[in-house]
Amino acid sequence: MPTLINIFYVPDSIIIIPTYNEKENIERMIRKVFSLPHDFHLVIIDDGSPDGTQIIVKQLMQEYPDRLFIEERAGKQGLGTAYIHGFKWAIARNYDFIFEMDADFSHNPDDLLKLRQACIDGADASIGSRYINGVNVVNWPMSRVLMSYFASAYVRFITGLELRDATAGFMCYKRKVLETIQLEKVKFVGYAFQIEMKYTTIKHGFKLKEIPIIFINRTLGTSKMSTSIFREAFFGVIQMRINSIFRKYPEG
Repeated sequence: MPTLINIFYVPDSIIIIPTYNEKENIERMIRKVFSLPHDFHLVIIDDGSPDGTQIIVKQLMQEYPDRLFIEERAGKQGLGTAYIHGFKWAIARNYDFIFEMDADFSHNPDDLLKLRQACIDGADASIGSRYINGVNVVNWPMSRVLMSYFASAYVRFITGLELRDATAGFMCYKRKVLETIQLEKVKFVGYAFQIEMKYTTIKHGFKLKEIPIIFINRTLGTSKMSTSIFREAFFGVIQMRINSIFRKYPEG
């Protein structure tokens, strides 16, 4: 006989993890998320991983029914489109807190609790920030650290955003933010997507809060960063700033 608590309980938090060839990390990540002291749900957006990542997820779905989900897409379509797909999936299921994070443990799953609490305490979206308290990055080559750090400085200069880590990909959004900002108008597909999402969120009048985290470079699997992704981010920021002059942003 179910208790009243079970009858009325509705899970409030969903984590979106895009994957492409993450077989070395995905099972550990799923088990770690489900070990946390909150009932997080998890949806994997897999772009046809040839290494069988999706097979591992489907096997684990038998162990975690109603908590673990997968959305499969045909081939690599870009990080931004994966998150947009996940956002729409989560909105349709009425999750209150919608997270994005990587599969490779560069984002510490324990920090999900801090990001969620920041939104409970008043933020409309929270950012796992590598640079809010100095530079908190482990095992990155210095060239990568400098590129990332000065990329955020460049974004602040072009856009006027007062964010220390504008390119961060570890986020929690309240559902109302994603329902308001017109996801179909988000154009970038690479890491510029992260900048555009934050810029658009702020332009709609929502409050973002940066939460300090320690970012640890992946030890298993292969990074998806490329020259074309960096180029999109560099030139895309200028394009985004120009386009924003002619766009109206109704406040949420």
